Amino acid sequence: MDTPELYVVTGSLGYTGKYITSRLLSRGIGVKTLTAHPGRHNPFGDRISIAPFNFGNQRELIKSLRGASTFINTYWVRFAYGQVTYDSAVSNTLKLIKAAEEAGVRRFVHVSITNASESAPLPYFKGKGILETAIINSRMSHAIIRPTVIFGKEDILINNIAWLLRRFPVFAVPGPGSYKLQPVFVEDMADLVVSAAETNKNMVIDAVGPEIFTFNELVRLIREKVGSKARIVHIKPVLALFLTRLLGTVIKDVILTRDEVDGLMADYLISSGTPTCRTRLSDWLDQNASAVGTDYASELKRHYRKPKGNTRDTSTL
Repeated sequence: MDTPELYVVTGSLGYTGKYITSRLLSRGIGVKTLTAHPGRHNPFGDRISIAPFNFGNQRELIKSLRGASTFINTYWVRFAYGQVTYDSAVSNTLKLIKAAEEAGVRRFVHVSITNASESAPLPYFKGKGILETAIINSRMSHAIIRPTVIFGKEDILINNIAWLLRRFPVFAVPGPGSYKLQPVFVEDMADLVVSAAETNKNMVIDAVGPEIFTFNELVRLIREKVGSKARIVHIKPVLALFLTRLLGTVIKDVILTRDEVDGLMADYLISSGTPTCRTRLSDWLDQNASAVGTDYASELKRHYRKPKGNTRDTSTL
């Protein structure tokens, strides 16, 4: 039997990586995942191989990529926390790009963010812009996929807005709430990533859904779908951040950051192009309203905290 083509995917045991990996396996493509969470539940069993990131050992990192034709990268951090910073995430990703080149990888597919730019004032978008430039200048062919807010069964933002609306009589919107976002369904984005991986053409594509909402409209939509009676009020962004920090100390999570508020209010989470993904958030909420927001989704628990006895970096998404 012919040996299947091998793809390396970062974070196959995580959120977006899981959907990408499922699609690759259904196409008969072999998958190896690099992860900071090798002990996490593996829904794929022996159908994938698992290796640690080895950011501290470039030789081992290169070795783990040998034989792969394509590298699909979902690694990043949502916010700086403890020793995990945007600078370290950029440095680690540059190591992945270099290792892929040295290992003879043909194609590099990278999950970025809409409006990424090296000149962006916000470190999240600036870091993504630095990496886009490095990938474009590498020896590999490339596809850069730029999603906005990703929604799905395991998402955090939409779920936790619903959770707050279900449990509190008031929902506070930072500022006027007129800033916009364009959500994209995780499975649509996975289809786009896999499709981009299967060609040699260099491309940069915004992964965006067909609906654009103001933040006010988004919160009202979720409130309606989950049957909440919460009152929506508008407060100064600095007060909104203060209140979310207070709540975060109670539930032991980082709910919202200054950069996220600034990015939203700057309309960084919409695309100037045509929609590339078809699923409407409003339709998806109709089908999933009974489950969305019933439990809180903790960013720290999912990505940053270390299990007992584990000294590995847990910064990957």
